[in-house]
Amino acid sequence: MTEDQREPNNDAATAEEAPQYGLGPFSIREVALMGTWLVAFVVSFFPIYGEVGRGPSVWSNGIDWVLTIGVPTAAVFLIVLRRLSPEGIRRVGSLGIDQFASVAFSVSTVLWLTTIWNSFITLANQRFFPGTWVVWVEFFLMLAGVFLTVLAPFIAPFAQDFSGRPETVAHRAARPVRPVSPRPVTAPAERAPQGAYGDDEAPAPPAAPAPYPSAADDAADSGTARDVAPAETAPDADSTAASGPPASETTETTVIEAEEWEPTSAGSDPAASAASTGQARHQAFWALVPEERDVVDEIGIPVFRIGPTAWALVIEDRGEVFVVRHEDGRIGYLHDVSGVTRG
Repeated sequence: MTEDQREPNNDAATAEEAPQYGLGPFSIREVALMGTWLVAFVVSFFPIYGEVGRGPSVWSNGIDWVLTIGVPTAAVFLIVLRRLSPEGIRRVGSLGIDQFASVAFSVSTVLWLTTIWNSFITLANQRFFPGTWVVWVEFFLMLAGVFLTVLAPFIAPFAQDFSGRPETVAHRAARPVRPVSPRPVTAPAERAPQGAYGDDEAPAPPAAPAPYPSAADDAADSGTARDVAPAETAPDADSTAASGPPASETTETTVIEAEEWEPTSAGSDPAASAASTGQARHQAFWALVPEERDVVDEIGIPVFRIGPTAWALVIEDRGEVFVVRHEDGRIGYLHDVSGVTRG
């Protein structure tokens, strides 16, 4: 792990050490968001069209209440539940609770703005503005909710609520997409047309491989070579049987085996070859951490702990994350891999 990769972890650790104050178990941003929602929830029971006390409210105007006030209410409920029950609901689909709240208040703001826009269109055509003061109050309250959710990480008083949070494995729907590979194109098999060969003209089967040359053939060949080169003493039959096949056959067999086994290079490292080709390192190994560390699941909940007193089995090395298997079969992710001793 390089120094550039360790810097974010050091910054996160420094931010975690800084205390965060609020009201009870809630941060300042969460208290402001709950107060904004409470006012919007009370105002939503007043009429949004016509005269005050006579027109329909958003709760009695079809299903407009679902996105205008219902979804923001569910988002605030999840924020409260997250503080009171940390092991409860941690995400909505592939969205975290803060992401879901950002979407909820953004959609509600757009819908209240649409109501105001339609009221202006009615005013231009019929000289009558149907919207009441409720639509204006709801719009600005939901806009404040957008500032407390979407823009809060960039606003100084509320940015502390997002700094120093522990890193967790992203949901599979929120991870980068996999590359799409083109389907392999298989060429159609060529078939001989029917009737291409007659009964007497069928193609002959492939010829069998030629047998090894016999001793008589060697003697005949050596007889032609006597006129050119001096004669050599022929080996005894018993010694030939004991020594095995001729030297030429042994040489051909050695050449074939050498062609079948082609190492990459002398002294090459298989792990380095796998890393150079971009392949994941799936070879398991033993690891020993210098202090006790949590092994978490894919959403960041601790599953078990490993320490310096026992070796842990790592079944996959993902660079900055180790996939660790417990002795009872449980599998989790180790995010802090600094100072790990490999066995």
